[in-house]
Amino acid sequence: MKVTGFNHVTIRVSNLQQALHFYQGILGMRPVHLGRTDAYLEWGNAWICLIEKVHGSSDQQRTGVDHVAFHIDAADFPEAVARLKASQVSIVRGPLHRGGGDSVNFLDPDGTELELFTGTLADRMKVWV
Repeated sequence: MKVTGFNHVTIRVSNLQQALHFYQGILGMRPVHLGRTDAYLEWGNAWICLIEKVHGSSDQQRTGVDHVAFHIDAADFPEAVARLKASQVSIVRGPLHRGGGDSVNFLDPDGTELELFTGTLADRMKVWV
């Protein structure tokens, strides 16, 4: 599998405005998209997505890291998915084309959700805005 690096982190937050004050105001991340319940921020070559937790939702919607995504080239994506399946890795979403790239979400042995994603932040913003 030819993972080429870090892609993004999605973080569930309890209050989007409070989180923006921290990530944008204190850490200096640049907003690329500010939605009603989500925001995308860029910080050098890295980017994060903040998603406001739905009040009264289940533990599955808890705050904290939702998933970590790694970048993979589109040409290597089908082989990577085949390897995950052959290794009997638990796939929780995909493979599918969403957010400007091919994506597959899966669990590591401890249940941490990971993603392989072929797109970039610019690709995502083309379909998000």
